[in-house]
Amino acid sequence: MAQSSHQFLVRCPTLSGPRSWCRGSGHTAPWRRASGPLTLGLLLLVLIANVSPAFAQSATGFRVVPVVRDGTVYVTFDLASGFTEDVRAAIQSGLKTTFTYDVELRLDVPGWVDRTVGTSTVTATVEYNNLLRRYTLTRVVDGRQDEPEQVDSEGKVRQWMTNLKGLPLFDTRILEANRDYYVRVRATARPSNGSLLWPFGSGTSAMAKFTFIR
Repeated sequence: MAQSSHQFLVRCPTLSGPRSWCRGSGHTAPWRRASGPLTLGLLLLVLIANVSPAFAQSATGFRVVPVVRDGTVYVTFDLASGFTEDVRAAIQSGLKTTFTYDVELRLDVPGWVDRTVGTSTVTATVEYNNLLRRYTLTRVVDGRQDEPEQVDSEGKVRQWMTNLKGLPLFDTRILEANRDYYVRVRATARPSNGSLLWPFGSGTSAMAKFTFIR
């Protein structure tokens, strides 16, 4: 896929009483007829509740790109603003620091609750040796650890922790043909002492949508 497509998933609440239909992101869902001010208030609440995560994606510079190829869903995520001064200070102090990416693959179900069809956890870890002035990098994907690497460049550390390219996370056999899906990624950062290092509360998230055509 040449570029990611970020779309807001807007749901309209189902209420009892006379109903009409409203649209959001190409989907329809029932809602109750109401007077002008109440209708506007309901729409504002729906938009705030459903669009906020996508705005967080833009504000924090978190980009997710899913690509379907050769029976596999490959996922790239780039957390441009993730390597903060607090993160850098923790690493330079010698604390082992880990970025955790929790990935969900969901089926977009119009007018109903979206269904999670797959999950994956990716961790990127760095530990700095103050005596040797070298960084040890490790990556674990769903419990499988890659061979550790040693580097002496902070730029390589930044890329290792925040830019993960083309990870083969899901098999397309779990997907239904000609259906819309989206990948949601939530990221957090912790040093080995357990405290959160994130400027966005408990973490930040981003998502991207794709259509599986077979």
